[in-house]
Amino acid sequence: MIEILQPLRAASLRDVFIKRFEELILSGKVSIGQKLPSERALAVQLGVSRPVVHEGLAELAARGFVTMKPRVGAVVNDYRRRGSLALLNSLISYRRGALDRGLLDGLLGLRRLLESEIARQAARNRTAEDLRELREVLAREGQVGEGHIDVLVDVDFDFHHRMAMASGNPIYPMFVKSFEPAAKNLASQFFAVKPVAATVLGFHREIVAAVAARDQDRAGAVMVELLNHGQTVLHEALGSPVDPAGAD
Repeated sequence: MIEILQPLRAASLRDVFIKRFEELILSGKVSIGQKLPSERALAVQLGVSRPVVHEGLAELAARGFVTMKPRVGAVVNDYRRRGSLALLNSLISYRRGALDRGLLDGLLGLRRLLESEIARQAARNRTAEDLRELREVLAREGQVGEGHIDVLVDVDFDFHHRMAMASGNPIYPMFVKSFEPAAKNLASQFFAVKPVAATVLGFHREIVAAVAARDQDRAGAVMVELLNHGQTVLHEALGSPVDPAGAD
């Protein structure tokens, strides 16, 4: 028997509590500055023991989600001021439903900045093998019907990760891969809004053509167009049109 293996256990109530409140805060259902109910009230409402609530709140505080104030209780932090790498990790691992509007735009802005540079570097550094693999992704993408959302999401992520591989920078693929849960969550909402697969495939083909021609400026510009389009569609889904001044 392998001694390092430990018995498998279901997720603890503490971990479930933490995940639940991370999702409530990241989705905006619990707002910045909001005071949470007392530990006793939370325990009763959620049907768990008070130590579970106490330990869960302590971990949320350690991750930067809440501040524990004497005689006040837990208050939701302004993530812009108190956010840490732990909170960012929770954000990029988010995979359930809509994000808070500010967090969504911030995440998409970061992605636009990163992936436009990835596209430029791919146009500069790509190899013949990179082009072959990118074209294989395009071929697979062209065979997926509009209704196959899960497949479209997977192929779309493969395209962006393959672009990062083609950049020649070993850090970019790891960075893109770390965004996989959040990226796929957003993409599943994006592809469910309306028929957009053909439009996305057109953008992808333009990007690969620019990469093949080693046209860095064109590759970066089309990637920005693609991600701006995605942001607009996501805001339509949320019923809150994107502010043109907010998109690069």
